[in-house]
Amino acid sequence: MKDNVAEEHLYLAFSHQYRDSIFPLHTSISLFLLSYCDCKLFKVFLVPTREDVGEQCLTKNLAGDLEVHLISRCQLPVVVQSCSLPAVVVKDDKFCRAGLSVVLRHIIQKTFEADPSKRELLELLGFKKTCLKACAEVSQWTRLCEISIPLAVERFLTASPEHCQAIPPDILLLERKLGEPVRVHNDDKIRRQKLQQQKAGAKAAVPVLGEEATEELKPGDLHEHPPSSLELSVAFSKLLAQEAPDAINREAPHIRRTKTSDLPLLDHVFAEGLYFTVADLVLLPCIHQFLVSSKKQGKNLVNLPLISGWYRRVQEVPGVKKAAGKCNMELLQLPELVSAPEEQLQDSASVPDELEEDHEASHFIGGPRPTMTKLMENGIEAKFSPHPCPSWTLDWTSLPSAVSPGEGKMSRDRALRKQQQLNNLVAAVTKLAKPGDLIVDFCSGGGHVGIVLAYMMPSCQVVLIENKELSLIRAKDRSDELGLNNMWFIQANLDYFNGTFNIGVALHACGVATDMVIEHCLRARAAFVISPCCYGFIQNTVKFKYPRSHQFKEILSYKEHMILCRFADQTAVQLPPERRLIGKQCMGLVDLDRAWAAEEHNYSVQVISMEPESCSPKNNMFVGIPT
Repeated sequence: MKDNVAEEHLYLAFSHQYRDSIFPLHTSISLFLLSYCDCKLFKVFLVPTREDVGEQCLTKNLAGDLEVHLISRCQLPVVVQSCSLPAVVVKDDKFCRAGLSVVLRHIIQKTFEADPSKRELLELLGFKKTCLKACAEVSQWTRLCEISIPLAVERFLTASPEHCQAIPPDILLLERKLGEPVRVHNDDKIRRQKLQQQKAGAKAAVPVLGEEATEELKPGDLHEHPPSSLELSVAFSKLLAQEAPDAINREAPHIRRTKTSDLPLLDHVFAEGLYFTVADLVLLPCIHQFLVSSKKQGKNLVNLPLISGWYRRVQEVPGVKKAAGKCNMELLQLPELVSAPEEQLQDSASVPDELEEDHEASHFIGGPRPTMTKLMENGIEAKFSPHPCPSWTLDWTSLPSAVSPGEGKMSRDRALRKQQQLNNLVAAVTKLAKPGDLIVDFCSGGGHVGIVLAYMMPSCQVVLIENKELSLIRAKDRSDELGLNNMWFIQANLDYFNGTFNIGVALHACGVATDMVIEHCLRARAAFVISPCCYGFIQNTVKFKYPRSHQFKEILSYKEHMILCRFADQTAVQLPPERRLIGKQCMGLVDLDRAWAAEEHNYSVQVISMEPESCSPKNNMFVGIPT
């Protein structure tokens, strides 16, 4: 094990203690993961959410063998005060990670780095380490695990008896998702083996727990009966770091000739499919509390057979019962449930529409001209304000190399175009900023915008917010090389930043992210300079519905607006000029809708084309000022 790991401080919100959990549930989830990973790398602080919460509220140790400390919110590091908890920061550093998924993924990564023998922990991050990586605003699965289920259970536990009769809709949605077919990477081989078993009339799976493997496990880590399906065999083989049974690698000729579309689908073993991931560790403390409360209320769980089965299987995972014991979670022993189909359908039908996937086709047939004509008939055309300083440019040759985007390891041509893009944003921000302002670079990537602003305006503070860890680390390395002391770094999804600021900037914020940045700026009454990107990824989400503005809503349907968004991406240089022109007009209309929506909140907004327009196919730029 490595001993030279820098101490990191983990800050968790603490509202109250209820039964065997600390609330909010995000805190119980974080503590449970620390126990599961047997991680002692973090100094843990509980941050009371109310003034009347103190040490006396902790009646027993629910953090396992971890030492926890109470700290008031005003004592938090400055960078943490701008974030929703949980958050983790290296002691006396300016690099903060915030939000449940980001923090949990960091705990797993740091535990492995400190002890590479715990390689099985990396499997918790899923295929290509993407489990719960997408932000909750664009991923329904991340939102369900990270936000919806914890909140639903907290409401269920605090509701009065007369208001908690029904199963929360988000719990029903999870039940439905556990019944959906599983898609995993390279699942063709497993599905063929399943077909072979079905044709042979196999009732049980190939055994996977060899005598040697079973002896290595501690008593109680696995259920006394081995898994009874092929999916369980494959899942637990991976958990025990075993090869899948040889039989899985052999296929009869008629099985090999079977079309993929004719193969049987795979069933869920764990939350994301076949394999145990951090999503299961997020859901377990929540579902456990829901089941305990339901049992005390005498509720019949007949309509949740899949959740009940999942809850039983998770307990069989090596290390789960031990972690639960450390956290004083008394896991329930549930019977196997089989529900009546009509009852299950009736209950599942109560899932509200807003919790369902948006099944409206993402591919829209037809061109943009009818939609553009419809807008023109109502007096709406793309409008671009004149550029306030079209010839303004930084003297890049006189700047340190670490300021230049070329330091971000890009080609010379791309670095030149990036410099031209930065000229536009920096010029606009320079006209808005005054000494002492706090500037937030949203979706900062490698920090191209924020580093230039921090270097050129040392009297201002600059915060970089980015979800991708490696990009933000590169930005911090460049900042350190330049000796900048007016920069802060936050790895988080945008929703977990809640600080106040004066100016928000974003260069090529992808799809809905542009609207999320605008929303943050409106809420803070901050000016903004934003260049949108990836119009084709715009779609209705839980928080954002399109069109955005009152004027556009009166004229266009969602589908018509999406046609504009799809064609707004048709601006690549290799496309014919006429097609690029239509794409530019669609970009202008989509951004005009956004500008008008912001003006409904008492802002003055201009949509400007960057100079030169060749600096990027996505060359629109908003400049918004509160009035």
